[in-house]
Amino acid sequence: MARFTAIATDQASGATAQVYAGIKQALGKVPNAYAALGTLAPQALTAMLSADKVLSSGPLSKADQETVKLVISELAGCDYCVAAHSMVGKMAGLSPETLRQIRQGNATGDAKRDVLVSFVRSLALKPGTLPEEDVQALQAAGYSGEEIVHIGLAISVITFTNVFNRINDTVVDFPVPQ
Repeated sequence: MARFTAIATDQASGATAQVYAGIKQALGKVPNAYAALGTLAPQALTAMLSADKVLSSGPLSKADQETVKLVISELAGCDYCVAAHSMVGKMAGLSPETLRQIRQGNATGDAKRDVLVSFVRSLALKPGTLPEEDVQALQAAGYSGEEIVHIGLAISVITFTNVFNRINDTVVDFPVPQ
């Protein structure tokens, strides 16, 4: 059971109702994490959704965005975000086996994706400035400077939701990944 009670979608008013309406239009429902955030801090949810909109219109493919979010969520131990981004990753074309390999930090068979997974894991697990070879490996795999900025943005967005869901113990309303 979640630690914070969310306003039911049909009972929301004001800023929360506006945010919920946009989410419902885009996703067909308001996921539990968004409902709780919208209840407690609609401006914070709006800021997070705005950053995610920048990601969606940026140079990273949807599969790459979901790869980044899945790596960070797995390392953070956020069961909610692992389930959500496994599902969205599947919708972005990643196979269940690829998703499993990403979560485990194992090779997926896609050299470019494997470099991305390695880079994100390194960034999340190593303190301080990354070694030059980590950044060079990402660039050698074909990621531009702009894409690297968006990798950082994806990490920031998912870190926010990971932290909130871990605090809230948000009830998972997505299929549990295999």
